[in-house]
Amino acid sequence: MTRWIATLGVALCVRGVGADPRVRPGSTHGSTPTRNVGVDARVVSAGADSIARVGADPRVRPGSTHGSTPTSSVGVDARVVGAGADSIPRVRADLRVRPHVTQTVPAAAAPPARILVMPFENVTRDGRIFWLTEASAVLLADDLNALGASAITRSERRQAFERLQVPPAAVLTDATVIRIGQLVGAAQVVIGSLQAEHDTLVVRARSIVLDTGRLQADVTERGPLPELFATFERMARRMAPPSLKSSADIEAQHPPVTVFEAFIKGLLAETPATAINYLRAALAGQPSFDRARLALWDVYAEQGDHARALAAVASVRDDSPWVGPARFLAGSSQLNLKKFDEAFATFKSLADSDSSPALLNNLGVVQLRRGGTLPSGQPAYFFNKAADADPDDEDFLFNLGYAYWLDRDPHAAIYWLREAVRRNPADADAHFVLGAALAAGNNTAEATRERELARRLSEAYEPSKRPGGDAVPKGLERLKNEVELPHARQLGARLATNEQRTNEELARFYLERGQRLFQQENDRDAIVELNHAIYLSPYLADAHLLLGRTLLRTARVHEAIDAFKIALWSAETSEAHAALGEAYRQAKDPAAARAEADRALALDPASAEARQLLARLEGR
Repeated sequence: MTRWIATLGVALCVRGVGADPRVRPGSTHGSTPTRNVGVDARVVSAGADSIARVGADPRVRPGSTHGSTPTSSVGVDARVVGAGADSIPRVRADLRVRPHVTQTVPAAAAPPARILVMPFENVTRDGRIFWLTEASAVLLADDLNALGASAITRSERRQAFERLQVPPAAVLTDATVIRIGQLVGAAQVVIGSLQAEHDTLVVRARSIVLDTGRLQADVTERGPLPELFATFERMARRMAPPSLKSSADIEAQHPPVTVFEAFIKGLLAETPATAINYLRAALAGQPSFDRARLALWDVYAEQGDHARALAAVASVRDDSPWVGPARFLAGSSQLNLKKFDEAFATFKSLADSDSSPALLNNLGVVQLRRGGTLPSGQPAYFFNKAADADPDDEDFLFNLGYAYWLDRDPHAAIYWLREAVRRNPADADAHFVLGAALAAGNNTAEATRERELARRLSEAYEPSKRPGGDAVPKGLERLKNEVELPHARQLGARLATNEQRTNEELARFYLERGQRLFQQENDRDAIVELNHAIYLSPYLADAHLLLGRTLLRTARVHEAIDAFKIALWSAETSEAHAALGEAYRQAKDPAAARAEADRALALDPASAEARQLLARLEGR
């Protein structure tokens, strides 16, 4: 097994919320929640006129409004302001430890390493067992989880495929498999193969540790197809930690093999009608197989048939192991059907028993779509609670800023939308709404730049496609799925250790490290360091340009295009135009590639990179 780890690059977003440790996040007084946030480095970067200087008085709540609307108190963290930081008191936690007294804090148990099981390869392309390629991944992941391992679900794997724009049935290279593993936060990836030898199914699985490329396990099992579940249980036990769970307990979670086959074929079906027929056949074979009901919901929801989607999951019983996901999906359908009272009650019931950031966010979406004065809580309250629970998710921060914009509070909107674009600089919606908020705050020059960047990032904001001009569109709020990909982006803690340095010094430090790693072809670590630099200085053109080159080298073409667009918006250069042109060429858009090459030569007639691009376009 070759080591492809160095070729992997995963674009990171970052965490920059440093709450006053003396104030409990999301604490409320009466019906008005507050939020105390430390503004991180690049928000107040000296000399960066493209970044709004929040510079807020820590005693002022920029999001405060009258009535029951939540407020948001913004405190500026001294470590990130650079020169003049002595005028702002540093926030320090009061540990309240007496001298000479030792406090022992028990170490938290490390969570089990997550395992990504990929669909197995049908070695002989045998049509009789084509469905087992996907079934193998689902079944092995189920058994590993039942035995106490932490295997990644099919929903997370499917999201990773969509984000990397990988077709579900594609034959994947090793490097792509590793990229998917990194995206879902896996420490190990399991790849395998299967084939039929007469009446016997031969299954082989290999487990690989991602950070080293080391082969951890190589397991082969055999068995007749009717004993499919027993075959995979033996394989799982050889790969999972020791478990006291009996074979009968493992077997009990599976339906009959014929029902499972119909379910998997429904997941793999190429048309909605075929998928629905297979999934209904699975339910006819075992009406209590609620997993098929959730799959039916997916099919109907993708077609926009929310009434049938709701009906598909409404019959899931309260004692079913799938009741939680089923209720979550029901709430989403109720929301899309504009049954706001029912949707709120559904999400609220789930949140009361086991709250999650996604549930809190979706409660905010319900309230936002309801509109008006709401005794059960304003939208910003729920978005604020979601952001408290997961400060790394840019969608929660966008929703919070968008809610404040709709509530006609541009100052609070500006703050939270800046937090959103810090985590995802390529978020066109966030840049556009931020531009509107800046314009409402009489910051015309910056508003124009933000709108320009939004138009570079998304054709939807081109003036010719927007009859409303600069008006903020309706319906930009973001609803969350029941399962979300994990964040691979925890930069705040690391950067906090360098609080003696200024923003620009640190940004240049990480940029230089990224350049060295890029030269060493260590793309994965280069992307990490470049995102550190962008975290500190979000419109540092050199960092975005090199990030684009690194992403392009790892075949992440569309992400590279976004990075090059931001680099050009920050500082137009011939080099960036030529790099963007090459990305367009690899994206099979020769007209756009030629336009970028021509612009690069207009800026620098001697540009070798632009001339090489034109030669490649002309097939020379």
